[in-house]
Amino acid sequence: MAYLLTAVGCLVGVAGVVIALVALARAQRRAPGRPAPGDPLRDRDADALRGDPRRLKPGDIVEIRQVSYAVRGSIRLVEGGWSWAEHLLDDAHDVRRWLSVEEDPELELVLWEAEPGATVTPGAPTLDFAGRRYTWDESGQARYTAVGTTGLDPSGTMRYHDYQAPGGARLSFEAYGEAGWEVARGERLHRTEVMIYPQAEVD
Repeated sequence: MAYLLTAVGCLVGVAGVVIALVALARAQRRAPGRPAPGDPLRDRDADALRGDPRRLKPGDIVEIRQVSYAVRGSIRLVEGGWSWAEHLLDDAHDVRRWLSVEEDPELELVLWEAEPGATVTPGAPTLDFAGRRYTWDESGQARYTAVGTTGLDPSGTMRYHDYQAPGGARLSFEAYGEAGWEVARGERLHRTEVMIYPQAEVD
């Protein structure tokens, strides 16, 4: 009888373990899974209303901090597996800016202003310009294609050196083709500061 009771007890114990494992498996199937990575600009009401900066093209209107700009031209740049875009903007007073759009991996928007009188040149680890000290961030060479009004050939190569200062300020040097360095200061934008009004597509 003792052996029988022991055997029954073992069977009950095993059955209990099996029941617990089945319940756990069912609970896991019912539990919601982790969401798969998705497009950060898809299915969000605010972003849907503000437009997608990655789709900017000549003819679109961009409102940045309550100032409206027309997109005059766009440059698409590729360096290895990395790509980004720069868009030439101007407002009602013919003030020109550049807007760069990059995913690295988060969406980054930077508004640039040319500094045609700058005498500083790239290459040093740090640079002092307009009361700020900038630190080298990255440099390289990319291929580009241009559409609309940019003042550039339809395609070619460009070299760049990028610097950053505390607080997100940027300093950029770009040279397209055989031209000399062009200097620009940049300021990173928050996504909520940018509104896009796409030009209607023509069939």
